[in-house]
Amino acid sequence: MLTPHTPLPPPPERRRPVPDRRPRAAWRRHPEPQPERASTPDPTDRPSVVQASLYRDGRQVSSPATLADTFRQLREHPDGMAWIGLQRPTEAELHSLAAEFDLHELAVEDALEAHQRPKLERYGDTLFVVLRAARYLDAQEEVEFGELHIFVGPDFLITVRHGAAPDLSTVRHRMEEDPDLLALGPEAVLYAILDAVVDGYAPVVAGVQNDIDEIETEVFGGDPAVSRRIYELSREMVEFQRATRPLVGMLHGLMAGFAKYGTDEELQRYLRDVADHVTHTSERVDGFRQALADILTVNATLVTQQQNAEMRALAEAGFEQNEEIKKISSWAAILFAPTLVGTIYGMNFDTMPELHWAGGYPFAILLMAVVCTSLYVIFKKRDWL
Repeated sequence: MLTPHTPLPPPPERRRPVPDRRPRAAWRRHPEPQPERASTPDPTDRPSVVQASLYRDGRQVSSPATLADTFRQLREHPDGMAWIGLQRPTEAELHSLAAEFDLHELAVEDALEAHQRPKLERYGDTLFVVLRAARYLDAQEEVEFGELHIFVGPDFLITVRHGAAPDLSTVRHRMEEDPDLLALGPEAVLYAILDAVVDGYAPVVAGVQNDIDEIETEVFGGDPAVSRRIYELSREMVEFQRATRPLVGMLHGLMAGFAKYGTDEELQRYLRDVADHVTHTSERVDGFRQALADILTVNATLVTQQQNAEMRALAEAGFEQNEEIKKISSWAAILFAPTLVGTIYGMNFDTMPELHWAGGYPFAILLMAVVCTSLYVIFKKRDWL
């Protein structure tokens, strides 16, 4: 019994036999990913069929303009392979593809709804693959994710793209320049797409690493807005992790199927290389999440220390203010005593006691001095002065 990770068996009777694939002698992966073409806004009236081509023995036979022409020409060339690229297709378009190529309704439903996690499933003689592509936007300093659904059959491959990434036109051009690789069939095209998606992770990893370096500088520089940037980048790393981590198991399962069913050895080597790149990227993303968590902890500690320092400064300022208030209050009380005595003895009443007493003035002065001295001694003992 075939597993979900095995390569494709010979086509059923209703389809044409798969042509003999010529082995690839020596084909090397591109050391660097191809430059990504600038994406343009998608108008509402944009056709869903990005490109449909028919290939025979690794070379393009025709490029039909519509799905109906593609179906017709594929029937006319029983030894050909169809590669159909769609972007946000309509329900009618996907159902027409499902009727022509016997696509399972659950896979079609997933391709319509999107928002799927990366996975690899088999429905009869068709593989259904979901990939999450990513690209780094320098201007916004953020990561943008796209979703790619792939139907792989005995003599056809259908891509359904949701989002700007990945740019499959470079993949198609790369494959058409290597007829020997393209002649290996849909498995080779699937490998090339996987390779392009994984290579697209490299600039994202570099961009995120640069962001983390900038965040570390902002954290120790005391930037108050850095917490929000850490949170947003952490959310992007969660999405990035969801895009890369399932790919590790998917590719190992696919490699096991390729080895079991004798897929071209060179293609198996290339797939192992892609698996190594995915494992490395997944480990880097895990490291990014841990680094961001540590940075967030350090930032929280620094913010707490800064708040404690500010509170300590406020407390010291309040203490100094209280000391000044004590001094002012003490001197106010001391000066109030002679004012009170002088006010009482300054009233103009004839019947007032000691008014005509010869010692009244010295007595008043002495009373003022005694009261002021007593208050000064009391405040001094209480450290108010």
